[in-house]
Amino acid sequence: MTARKSRQIDIRAFNRAAWNRQVEDGNRWSLPVDPETIAQARQGQFSILLTEQKPVPAEWFPPLKGADVLCLASGGGQQAPILAAAGANVTVLDNSPLQLGRDKEVAEREGLSMQIIEGDAANLGIFPENSFDLVFNPVSTVFMPDVRPVWREAFRVLKPGGVLLAGVMNPVFYLFEWGEHESILVVRHKIPYSDVESLHHATLKRYERQGLPLEFGHSLADLLGGQVEVGFHITGFYEDYMEDEELSEYHPVYIATRAMKPG
Repeated sequence: MTARKSRQIDIRAFNRAAWNRQVEDGNRWSLPVDPETIAQARQGQFSILLTEQKPVPAEWFPPLKGADVLCLASGGGQQAPILAAAGANVTVLDNSPLQLGRDKEVAEREGLSMQIIEGDAANLGIFPENSFDLVFNPVSTVFMPDVRPVWREAFRVLKPGGVLLAGVMNPVFYLFEWGEHESILVVRHKIPYSDVESLHHATLKRYERQGLPLEFGHSLADLLGGQVEVGFHITGFYEDYMEDEELSEYHPVYIATRAMKPG
């Protein structure tokens, strides 16, 4: 299944502005890692997140020394600097210049070399085929109306034998109406879900004023089947929970996958 037809909103521009605002407001995913974390990563000891709480298993990573790594939609001064400190040649691409500013801040503070690019995760035309050993994509496709181009582009830019590590939202999260009555789990929406199609105009304007990004709940056919259909072999899978979230008492909210491009 593909994303629903959206209203006439420039979603990428809307969410760029929203994430810039999130950085200014101190969103937890925009807080740069501290010097101690970088020092530990330089010794090969690090913990890194694709989802919210459960660290990525160490065995999911290829050897990082000298590896070419794309941190995809992964700004915020967290994952990219850690991987660079662990010895990888890191490129970080994100839609938000202020998120990327956090990565630049850590790179300058710690003397790390990283390529920092503002761009669209669904259009990686600036990179040739077979450019990277690892594409690291923490939960971010939730802010994109169509996830399949992201998988196609990740597959194209990976070298044969390369690995995609991706964190996504379980679509079950978007079945429910979140708001004032969050403790009452009543199914309200269909999957795929779109804030653009489901929220009233006044609510969208409030999102814009408050700097809240638009979200999209993709089907499992798009999130998992989409990886397989472009050629990936899924070799790892785990689920994770959202802190202080009612649904997490009953069902995982996140999915993480490890997928390989055949060698």
